[in-house]
Amino acid sequence: MEIVNAVGRRKGAIARAYARSGKGNVTINGKELKDYFGQPHISNNVLAPFKAIEADNVYDWNINVVGGGFKGQSEAIRMAISRVLVKINEDFRKPLKERKYLTRDARIVERKKYGKPKARKSFQFSKR
Repeated sequence: MEIVNAVGRRKGAIARAYARSGKGNVTINGKELKDYFGQPHISNNVLAPFKAIEADNVYDWNINVVGGGFKGQSEAIRMAISRVLVKINEDFRKPLKERKYLTRDARIVERKKYGKPKARKSFQFSKR
């Protein structure tokens, strides 16, 4: 099998996932999954597509991710992995789509406006 790749995005994070046949190793930015995401609930977020299709240890994954925080990066990786799995086998589309792993969550941080301390927060109003 040749290398199959896809892109996933969430918040400010962009993830590129590359899959090739192997033993199920997941490498993120040159580190193992447990080393990159130390918290179990975030690493489970990355592994969720494999649980959805009930297929583990079939492909080796090399993932590059930039931007965002841990949660945004993990959800971007989840989307990229899901897209690669659909490219490999179209039968995986239904269980992944039911869990909304293929849907792009377009919510991003609103920009700060001038004259205000944050995007919408205002300074205290004084009538007198």
